[in-house]
Amino acid sequence: MKLLALDTSSEGCSAALWLDGHITERFELAPRGHTRLLMPMVRELLAEQGLKPSDLDALAFARGPGSFTGLRIATGVIQGLAWGLDLPVVPVSSLAAVALNAIEEHDLPEGSGVAVAFDARMSEVYWATFACRDGLPVLQGDERVCHPGNVSLPDSNVFAGSWFGAGQGWKFQSDMPEAVAARVTSVNISLVPRAAHVARLAIPGFGAGQAVSAEQAQPVYVRDEVTWKKLPGRE
Repeated sequence: MKLLALDTSSEGCSAALWLDGHITERFELAPRGHTRLLMPMVRELLAEQGLKPSDLDALAFARGPGSFTGLRIATGVIQGLAWGLDLPVVPVSSLAAVALNAIEEHDLPEGSGVAVAFDARMSEVYWATFACRDGLPVLQGDERVCHPGNVSLPDSNVFAGSWFGAGQGWKFQSDMPEAVAARVTSVNISLVPRAAHVARLAIPGFGAGQAVSAEQAQPVYVRDEVTWKKLPGRE
């Protein structure tokens, strides 16, 4: 299986290549450099392995939520590649990618929970909670956008372990309910979506039939885009 994954949903820009279980990645923190960096990253990854785009079996991308501009960049590139190469695309949640990053980087045990928060601007966060199952994040409930004071965690009886907070939205931890803060024992606000974790989630997603056509590979904003555009100075 040869799969190319892209992420530009935050200030990070990355591309990753999955080759039968081995991953290579290019990653750079460049809030305004996604357009400039993304395709050179793709070309470097393919050249490094002696591959042509036509050798790929599938594509994947972080479909959001995240930066509206960033999501449109990755979506446009992935759609162009999918149409040109006639390849299926696996859309992957940006929040789930960060949850997987937390699970792997912090060696979180089976049964623990991961609460992921992104800064959604306008005094809000993108929020989702995940259970660690067989080393992968399993979404609990829905992804949503809300004020930090309105976030919540699932019933504590569901989880055998403690909760871990991941993502830059945790800089608003002081604004979150005490009931949430009391159950989250550790936080890493530096974690951002990365293409390597998008690729890791795309492989089981592909096996589960989650691949779509180029036309169906669309970003998921969570927040209403029209409302966002009405605000001056927003993306």
